[in-house]
Amino acid sequence: MTTTLTEHTVTVAGKQIFVAEAGTGPAVVMLHGGGPGASGVSNYSRNIDALAQHFRVIVPDMPGYGRSTKSVDQADPFGYLADMTRGLLDGLGIDTAHLVGNSYGGAAALRLALDTGHRVGKLVLMGPGGIGTTRGAPTAGLNSLLSYYGGNGPSRDKLEAFIRTFLVYDGASVPDELIDLRYQASIDPEVVANPPLRRPSGPTALRTLWRMDLTRDKRLRGLQTPTLVLWGRDDKVNKPAGGPMLLNTMPNAELVMTSQTGHWMQWERADLFNRLVTEFLGASSVFDR
Repeated sequence: MTTTLTEHTVTVAGKQIFVAEAGTGPAVVMLHGGGPGASGVSNYSRNIDALAQHFRVIVPDMPGYGRSTKSVDQADPFGYLADMTRGLLDGLGIDTAHLVGNSYGGAAALRLALDTGHRVGKLVLMGPGGIGTTRGAPTAGLNSLLSYYGGNGPSRDKLEAFIRTFLVYDGASVPDELIDLRYQASIDPEVVANPPLRRPSGPTALRTLWRMDLTRDKRLRGLQTPTLVLWGRDDKVNKPAGGPMLLNTMPNAELVMTSQTGHWMQWERADLFNRLVTEFLGASSVFDR
C-alpha cells in the first residue's frame, strides 16, 4: 500500500472511533470483518490504494477492534454498529456515503441502510453476516471464530488455524506477518476481557439471535439501495447460499460469486474486487439500469 493515509479519531456517543482516510471524491466507508485481531486497514490493505484513486476512502476500526473503544452492545450488536457508523458520518460531516462491508461489517452496513436508507448511496456486501444466521447449524468457520476466546483462551495456533483453514481458500497465501499482527491485536487485555464478537447467551439470547438475522427483517424486500453482493463460492464462515438469497430478496441487488475464493474476497481476489467496486460505485456504472 503506497497511498498516504491520514489518521485521526472521532468521538461518537462518548466512544473513540479510530479512522484512516485516503483520496478525494464521493465518500466510501469500508467496514471490516469481526475475526480476532481484525482492523480496518489490515482487512483492506489490498484495496485502499485502488479505491482512493476515485473516492474519499474512510476506513474505521469498528468498535471493539483496533484502536477504537473496546465495547459493543451485545443485546443488538448490528444495530449498535450501525448507530456508531452513522454517528461517524455525522462526526465527519457526511450526509450520504457508499458503504462497503465484509462479514460483520457487511451486516452493520446492511442494518444501517435498513434503519436510515437516505444516508447510504450504494452498498457493497462481501459474505455479509446476518444472512440466515438462525437457520440451521453454524458453519465450521463461524464455530472456530466464536470459540477463539473460549476453552484455554486465545493462542497464535488457534488464530492461524482459523485464518488458514476458514478465512481464505488458499491458506498458504497468508503471510506469517499478517497472522502475527492479528494475534497481537487479539490479545489486547481489554478485548480478552470483553470480546466484541461472541455467542449470545442468557435470557435475551434468542431475541438477540433474531435481531442478528437480517433476512427476517421485513424491510429487506423494500430496500431500494443499489447493492452489489460479492461472495466466495468456497466461503466456510458465512454460507454462500446467502448470495442468491439476497439477490432474490432485495429489489436492486446484483450478485457476483467467484470460485476458489473463501470468506475474504477483497484480499484473495483483490484486483477483481477493486475493479468491480470501482465500477459499481462510479457515476456511470454498467450495473445501473
